[in-house]
Amino acid sequence: MKNKWENKNFFNALKNSLNGIFYVIKNENNIKIELIFAFFTIIASILLKINLIETILIVFVIFLVLFAECINTAIETVVNLYTEEYNEKAKIAKDISAGGVLIVSMLSVIIGVLIFLPKIIKIFLVLI
Repeated sequence: MKNKWENKNFFNALKNSLNGIFYVIKNENNIKIELIFAFFTIIASILLKINLIETILIVFVIFLVLFAECINTAIETVVNLYTEEYNEKAKIAKDISAGGVLIVSMLSVIIGVLIFLPKIIKIFLVLI
């Protein structure tokens, strides 16, 4: 017997997944900022003609950051459902979740620097 929360089929699951993504984009400012960074990173990738492995890494970390933000929003939503009053354990859960996003974001910056900085330096050296 299925409960009311179960998806009836693949298309229902897909619709619910898209609803979740659109909810995060509509309601969370951080993901909007992350999407802007992702857009400019993709533009830089095209302009700097990064190779296939570098492209895979860039796409991977972009999706990883967006995924982390979705998980963070889900955890914060569940914590808010549990309590509206200040609760130290609720704060810890939210802080850890946000910390996870920060860790993945730092990874993306490190990978971005490792990929883009040598190419940017090379361009400047040619211009000098």
